[in-house]
Amino acid sequence: MAKVERMDAHRNGPAHAFDAILGLGSNLGDRTHNIDEAIRLLTADGSIRVVARSKLYRSAPWGVTDQDWFVNACVAVQTGLSPHALLKQCQAVENDMGRIRTRRWGPRIIDVDILTFRDLVIADPDLTVPHPLIAGRAFVLVPLKDVAPELKLGGRTIDSMLEKLDSSEVQLV
Repeated sequence: MAKVERMDAHRNGPAHAFDAILGLGSNLGDRTHNIDEAIRLLTADGSIRVVARSKLYRSAPWGVTDQDWFVNACVAVQTGLSPHALLKQCQAVENDMGRIRTRRWGPRIIDVDILTFRDLVIADPDLTVPHPLIAGRAFVLVPLKDVAPELKLGGRTIDSMLEKLDSSEVQLV
């Protein structure tokens, strides 16, 4: 059974500024192209509209470190999709681009994660929002700050989360 509740997320600007923030990463093939293509596919049918896009960042692998560096980005989007419908769309883009899941945190052509969805807290077997590992990942927080610099999660600002991390291996592309 899904647990859904409200959190104290503060969204940048008016309440309608964005509905969700997606994190994207790639470390196979043309990584920059893969990010661009994923965004193109996500928005192709009009159900998702990008309202802010971060710069591209090169970052060291996390979790499984014996692999190529990643290119990461975040996009803030408006959508009428439910959180689970957005998840299905993200997974469809990953599948369409040829993502093969062989090893957790392993190499991937594309990864599209829902980082936040409105002010919801969702905990079910298919979806956890806000993404449970945001606070420990500089490669997520740095581009997240580009698209939602005033965002607060659990009362914590992006800057306060970044202060606890080494972000030296997150570099502009």
